Amino acid sequence: MATARPIGIYYEHPDWFRPLFNELDRRGVDYEAVNADRHAYDATNGDGSQYGLVFNRMSPSAYLRGRGHSILYTLNYLAHLEQLGVRVVNGLAAFRTETSKALQLSLLKSLNLPFPAARVIHHPDSAPAAAQGLRFPVVVKANIGGSGAGIVRYDRPEDLERAVKEGRVTLGVDETALVQEFIPARGGRITRVEVLGYEYLYAINVYSSGESFNLCPADICQSTDGVELARGACPVDAPKNNLRVERADPDPETISDVERIMRAADIEIGGVEYMIDDRDGQRYYYDINALSNFVADAPRVIGFDPFQRLADYLEKEAR
Repeated sequence: MATARPIGIYYEHPDWFRPLFNELDRRGVDYEAVNADRHAYDATNGDGSQYGLVFNRMSPSAYLRGRGHSILYTLNYLAHLEQLGVRVVNGLAAFRTETSKALQLSLLKSLNLPFPAARVIHHPDSAPAAAQGLRFPVVVKANIGGSGAGIVRYDRPEDLERAVKEGRVTLGVDETALVQEFIPARGGRITRVEVLGYEYLYAINVYSSGESFNLCPADICQSTDGVELARGACPVDAPKNNLRVERADPDPETISDVERIMRAADIEIGGVEYMIDDRDGQRYYYDINALSNFVADAPRVIGFDPFQRLADYLEKEAR
């Protein structure tokens, strides 16, 4: 594809970018891989306007890889690009939502959509009081998370109180966290709905043993029929997470809900996760993601390669 200026792919994770880069290379697309780790820009001379389009793939879990500073830096960089008039896919508004569980709940509330009851705190000592009136178990969930990071379950009020007294409750990069009801997921599964261009792309059910909160689609190693999936972009320890995946087919109301969420958050490419409460059958939306890591071995699981459709979208938007 010939464009006047290249596409900038702003990324951080050492593995998740590779399928997209491979697809763009295959097509001969003019793009530049922009590594966030040591990135800098000239705020006085319009640095960033050399790109016809920038695709933001910064991960909120970067702090697990020693790059927590890149999260806050990225907020400034995206604001800089948008002020210059650069077309940014998953720009500042999307990344602000991605990096704040508290903002996600406020957005869901504004849309009158159901989510697990939660309180927002910014000091560990506040956690026991915040949990009063909530159904236990509860989780303390870091405001800036990603890949299940910063989530700890407490089955009883005294367990949470003891953890606070012993200094074991941490709130994450921005010292903000949710104290939120833990929802027992019906069938042991959550459903993740992916969008592209704000519209439904596909959905998957992810089955977990409950031992981990990391439900990253790219890290899942098995289909529900026991077939091991090809994971070209996954960490080497992915087979240890005991996750299983299958294609899902949400009803039209759920798809409409997800598309409303993504438009409200200005997330063009991403996923929304929900579960069904096994106690009463209520559907709860609980996570909004602007970093879309498509399911591993997608052709086997969902019947097509979403990276091809993502590349189509980027090419179209870059024109």
